Parts: sequence; structure tokens; C-alpha cells
Amino acid sequence: MPQLDPSPWFFILFSSWLIFIIFSTMKISMFTLLNDPSNFSFKSSNLSWTWPWL
Repeated sequence: MPQLDPSPWFFILFSSWLIFIIFSTMKISMFTLLNDPSNFSFKSSNLSWTWPWL
């Protein structure tokens, strides 16, 4: 039984993982700016807020 040559499979697997990592970081990087509270502009820095159960 002949064995398969693993060299093309390495390139295929490596490139697929590379594409997956690049696209996932691009998608995640879009949401990092939304999670940064310093980017939001508030009307005042001291907002009055009370506990709902008091």
C-alpha cells in the first residue's frame, strides 16, 4: 500500500490555520475599541446613580 506524501498537506493545514487566525484577530480587533471605556464621551464625569433597592 503506497503512503501519501505529507508535504502538500502541511502547506494546506498551515495555510488554513493561518487564515483562521488572521480572520479571527481581525474580527476581535473590531470589538476591542467598543470595550474601552475611555473612548466614550460622557456629558459629565460624575453621574448621579443610586442603588435600586435603597
